[in-house]
Amino acid sequence: MPPPVTPDAALAAHRFGLGEADLAAVPGLAGDPRGWLRAQIGPADAQHGQALPTLGQALAVQAAGRGAAAGDMAKAALRQQVQVDMRARLATAASTTRPFAERLALFWCNHFTVSLGKGASVGLVGAFEREAIRPHIAGRFADLLAAAVSHPAMLRYLDNARSAGPQSPLVQRLRRRSALGGAPARITGLNENLAREVLELHTLGVTGGGGAYGPWGGYGQADVTALAAVLTGWRGPRPEADAAAVDGGGFDPSWHQPGDKWLLGRRYAEGPLALRAVLNDLAHHPSTARHLATKLARHLVADEPPPALVDRLARAYREGGGDLTVLYQALLDAPEAWAPAPAKLRTPEEFVIASARLLRWGDRLVARAPDAGLAALGQRPQSAPSPAGWPDQAADWLGPEAVWQRVTWASQVAERQGATVDARALARASLGPLLGEASSQQIERATDGPQALALLLLAPEFQRR
Repeated sequence: MPPPVTPDAALAAHRFGLGEADLAAVPGLAGDPRGWLRAQIGPADAQHGQALPTLGQALAVQAAGRGAAAGDMAKAALRQQVQVDMRARLATAASTTRPFAERLALFWCNHFTVSLGKGASVGLVGAFEREAIRPHIAGRFADLLAAAVSHPAMLRYLDNARSAGPQSPLVQRLRRRSALGGAPARITGLNENLAREVLELHTLGVTGGGGAYGPWGGYGQADVTALAAVLTGWRGPRPEADAAAVDGGGFDPSWHQPGDKWLLGRRYAEGPLALRAVLNDLAHHPSTARHLATKLARHLVADEPPPALVDRLARAYREGGGDLTVLYQALLDAPEAWAPAPAKLRTPEEFVIASARLLRWGDRLVARAPDAGLAALGQRPQSAPSPAGWPDQAADWLGPEAVWQRVTWASQVAERQGATVDARALARASLGPLLGEASSQQIERATDGPQALALLLLAPEFQRR
């Protein structure tokens, strides 16, 4: 006889995972919820889908499909590539048997946002997530950071591909040409966008920030400028590069600012090796430990995570030398992470994925539309509005229009499928001990199958995790 489904098992599936259709049917979940989660820690599974492009292929399609001179076929190929990437992201999340690993992959994709909202990165976001994020989610944060920052998609998204040192060979040559009557130099110096976001979003946090979680940051404008100088020359492959030309490098010394750079009191020599040294030091900085601990606790525990929990996670990260596996283990061991009351509102993407897993859609989630209708819910995949990514707190997703969009989406799903499923049984199997008496009674008293399914999808126990 299988073990009974405990509240911890239900929390493991919904809070740490992405939702399940039948808690009792998930191998290992009911007997050892924490062990089920620990067994999933590791690199994310390879996404599944048709013709998922490599970086070289994505660059070639992007180069052909961008600009006013691009033909209709080239533009259509670029649109198709974007759709292929969206479908792969959502279909993989809807069907994975390692939902905790997939949640972590989605978390880090948002932490290191590269968005379709900027033309320079259109067509490259899927390759970025597959190559820079998914293989590194359970290793050293320094490796994840280096892979994300140096990936051509990130270099283009945050304009580093056009950043040149003021005294770089390229700029000096352009100035001499201009002084001799040639065309005015169009490339004149540093772009600090990537440097600022590496410090503010990816590692140390907003300088002077932290609030209840203690001070963090500790950098100034001079550090931003110094990091921007370190980053000069990191451009990625040229837009016209074909698949054979992409070798994973992307450093052009003619764009690099010569000389030593001083960042946070440390000296870094010129050249491509400085970037990895800087990122390694940032990854081991105490402010990075606290910033990452706060973000992870906010994502999985509460919008305002307990300061004591943040302290323990930050300490585990530091003592583990920046090993993300140690950080995840500390989170799974934290009593606060297993509080019985659901505290986190599912974002629209999480809501749609959980609904797909509830109804066992798998790849059918993206059969009608590559974004599964998420654009109408205000969260088009891979299209965060800024480098800060999508918000991770309930207040940002509970406006009247946002709530109405959820109701509309759930009602449409219920109309299509409500007559073919037993929502009453599904509620008990999926939510188990999380299902409250009030929601259970409402679903039981529904007039028909579509209404019962709509009530399940919109129940507080399903909307939150």
